[in-house]
Amino acid sequence: GKVAYLTFDDGPSKNTITILDTLKEHNIKATFFINGNYNKETVQRIINEGHAIGNHTNSHSYKDIYMSVDAFVNDFNKLENNLLNDFGIKPILIRYPGGSNNTVSHKYGGKNIMTDIITTMTSKGYKYFDWNVTSGDADSTPATKEQIINNVVSRSKNLKTPIILMHDASSKTETAKAVPEIINQLKAQGFSFDKLS
Repeated sequence: GKVAYLTFDDGPSKNTITILDTLKEHNIKATFFINGNYNKETVQRIINEGHAIGNHTNSHSYKDIYMSVDAFVNDFNKLENNLLNDFGIKPILIRYPGGSNNTVSHKYGGKNIMTDIITTMTSKGYKYFDWNVTSGDADSTPATKEQIINNVVSRSKNLKTPIILMHDASSKTETAKAVPEIINQLKAQGFSFDKLS
């Protein structure tokens, strides 16, 4: 069957609460790629409600994390250690800020930096996920709720397993508002939902 993977980057924030409420209402699991400035209660709720958590680096600062492999690992480990101390979890899922094939990293660590980081992290047993559908909620012109819904639904239509990129940072209120309708329209297209693993 067709399975859609809802993924949320850059949270958690107050928008994450809204998204979690929607997911609970529909009994759907999603994946949250979180950064280091998290609210403990919100992360605990993500865990308690059975969603997947991935490491999206502690700082999400391209110039810091993409300077070198060591710089990346240090930043990544900071978040990992905090999650381990606060919640007893050690996520094996990664989403690289900008994606695994981003080019912005080249100006900080050279054109092979992503390959070197991916090789290192994969050898340590981590699994990274990019996306094949973007909601457009991180474009330079902020997308409206309607645009986000339309982007996700139209771009998922012909895929068997869309991995959908959305964001739950504090500025992404339109995304949080779009999620209920995205779920309804994807269900109507015959999709079920799952978390990444």
